[in-house]
Amino acid sequence: MSFFSSLSRFIRKLFVIDKWNIGYVHQSAKSFIEAGRIIGTVHWLKETKADYAADPFATVINNKLCLYYEELSFWTGKGKIMVTDGFSLAKKRLVKGLPNGKIHLSFPCLFNHAGVTYCVPETADANEVALYRIDNTNSENFIKERVLIEGAAFVDSSLLFYKNKYWLFTSKAGHNNQLYIYYADSLDAPFTAHAKNPISVHKYIGRAAGCLFVVGEQLYRPSQNPEKNYGGSVVISEVVDLDEKCFRFETVIEVTPELHYPRGLHTINFTGDLMIIDGKRSVFSLLNPFKKLAKKLQTQRS
Repeated sequence: MSFFSSLSRFIRKLFVIDKWNIGYVHQSAKSFIEAGRIIGTVHWLKETKADYAADPFATVINNKLCLYYEELSFWTGKGKIMVTDGFSLAKKRLVKGLPNGKIHLSFPCLFNHAGVTYCVPETADANEVALYRIDNTNSENFIKERVLIEGAAFVDSSLLFYKNKYWLFTSKAGHNNQLYIYYADSLDAPFTAHAKNPISVHKYIGRAAGCLFVVGEQLYRPSQNPEKNYGGSVVISEVVDLDEKCFRFETVIEVTPELHYPRGLHTINFTGDLMIIDGKRSVFSLLNPFKKLAKKLQTQRS
């Protein structure tokens, strides 16, 4: 390796860091599955100073589009759940009712049922998966309903109602090749572990990359593919069979990063005729060595 090549790698390692942002496309889940790819222009939001604006989930509350997402700064090392009206991060507000600032929060998975909007955020540091109800009169207010499962650092959980049952898909931190499924007859009932837990899968299937979604009567699950790098792409699997004792799937689509954020894509969600995604690019800054040090110190303390 030449001197200049080594110097370039050193400078990149020291001064370049990842930055995530959120984008949207006018494309429905049905159109996406039929095409097998993203069609149309990705509209990227104006970036803020935060290092991460990622894990976007959107829903309509009182006829207003509400975007929930994780915001993270390397100075603190802890993700926070934010909400904004429409697609302007300048209007962001900190969600109330969550342990923001106390533990790392991310992946605010939304779940709409019987006219009520719920959220199942990642609270791995609390060793639980909890269900929160979103106040219909104030989209930034979360009310904790109950703990669904506990006892491990569960990450990227997704809840849905399918085939007359409530299904919870989740993973455990550090075990990307294992998937866990739980089910219940009602949101008030205990969640029972699937007969095959833990379900052995390839590492690009373990961690979710958004909510499970249904097209027609077919269930699909997006997952993160870390083969090239963290958040490198998203894999869509068709759930061929799902009941209390069986789970089978087939991988049908891989979605690679978009041109303007070529370093990664690890979330895909739908609301109406909109697809919401995130993207990662590299940024150069003289402050990055200090940010990386702060991130490392935060990791060691956690």
